[in-house]
Amino acid sequence: MKNKKYIIIITILLVLLVSLIIYFVKSSNNTTNSNNNTNNSTNTTTTTADTYNKSDIFTDRDLEQTVDTTSAKKYTVSSGENITITEEGIYVLSGTASNTTVYVEAEDQDKVQLVLDGVNITNEDFPCIYVKSGDKVFVTTTNDSSLSVTKTFTADGETNTDGVIFSRSDVVLNGTSTLTINSTDNGVVSKDDLKITGGTYNITATSKGLEANDSIAIAEATLNIKAGTDGLHAEYDEDDSVGYIYIGGGNIDINAQDDGIHATTIVQIEGGTINVKAAEGIEGTHILINDGTITVEATDDGINAASKSTKYSIKVEINGGNININMGQGDTDAIDSNGDIVITGGTINITAQSPFDYDGSGSKTGGTLIVNGTETDTLTNQMMGGGNPNGYRGGNQRR
Repeated sequence: MKNKKYIIIITILLVLLVSLIIYFVKSSNNTTNSNNNTNNSTNTTTTTADTYNKSDIFTDRDLEQTVDTTSAKKYTVSSGENITITEEGIYVLSGTASNTTVYVEAEDQDKVQLVLDGVNITNEDFPCIYVKSGDKVFVTTTNDSSLSVTKTFTADGETNTDGVIFSRSDVVLNGTSTLTINSTDNGVVSKDDLKITGGTYNITATSKGLEANDSIAIAEATLNIKAGTDGLHAEYDEDDSVGYIYIGGGNIDINAQDDGIHATTIVQIEGGTINVKAAEGIEGTHILINDGTITVEATDDGINAASKSTKYSIKVEINGGNININMGQGDTDAIDSNGDIVITGGTINITAQSPFDYDGSGSKTGGTLIVNGTETDTLTNQMMGGGNPNGYRGGNQRR
């Protein structure tokens, strides 16, 4: 009897022990899976926040360059007479006038398309196109047109209407013809997103060529910009998590007195032919170049990553493209980063006394780097006063 009791007790204990082991194994696996899921989620969020995809930026309608005007309402502009648009739809503008403003005052969900069919407007002190409200406004050129403001801009109450095209809503510039803009302040201003997907734009402005709060995104277009301050400028002074510039293609020529391309967060270049002549060529918190043919002539910094946004890490990252940087004399840096410089691909040709200046780390794991005619694999940091005349301090150089 005693043996039977011991056998029963031992059996019960073994069952309990096995149950406990199974329980702890399952708990351990669940914890591990939970941790893995958390890590994966964090990595995905970081990647998504730092870069942009063309398909996420542009809608199909953004990318359409032609428009069916069969049912459109048509206006011929007349001097001294404003046009006010209050409903969603397509509106064709033609004719020549002075001191005339086309107002868009639509509902928040409305999309309005303004077709510039050979329209020429010259104003003294107020925008030629003023978008007060609406979801999105398309400015589409079907015949060569021009918009100009010749004197000091007048504010609209508390709104500083300082652009020839001035919008409080999203703006898309597209089309098949040429739009010429002359301004005594800014060329085109959007207090939201500004997209350019087609057409040719000749912009001369005493201040900024293109300005937006949230973003400037270029899919394809020909842009010729002469600016008294910045060529492209994306910044919202109340929120440093917005203000990016995306360039996916096109032919862009910028001659600016200050920055050629300036963004608060990220400047992302995926293609196109870009020529910049400015005091500072390209500036942002994160400069990401994956492709494109880029030429920068600068008298301050050629490419500069600086602390402008708390959302992004400070970095110049070059993964591809053909980049030529020609710097002026003196204490000027071709590629300057208050954080890191990372080069994994592309061809970079630098002519400068100081090719690199970085506060974090500098690495080159791919691509071709030529500094003052010498091929090198080393990113040498700036010496005081711009470095030696050859622009480097040593490293593996090949002629």
